[in-house]
Amino acid sequence: MKCLRAGTLNDLAPGTCISVDLDGKYGFALANLNGKIFALDNTCPHAGGPLGEGTLEGEHVICPWHGWKFHVQTGYRKSNPNEAWKVPTYETRVVDDIIQVVIPEAEQG
Repeated sequence: MKCLRAGTLNDLAPGTCISVDLDGKYGFALANLNGKIFALDNTCPHAGGPLGEGTLEGEHVICPWHGWKFHVQTGYRKSNPNEAWKVPTYETRVVDDIIQVVIPEAEQG
């Protein structure tokens, strides 16, 4: 298992999301939902928009390009919850205020 440092809790206030690029090959949208950190793939499957540059509305991140909404816990699109419009999600950890994203073995290169 590989954990990558994605920032600190100071970088991600509750109710916000940000884009992070890690290790030169991973792009994530991080969201802080009431103090719990979630990570999704940063690329919207609709047109490639950077999800982390969008906004957080309740439990959904809103793509800044066309307003598509994705659930931060599951990655499913709010108005069409099928596999074709799902964004991959990733486990996160917070250790001493450091946000880490867990990279699955299958995605490590």
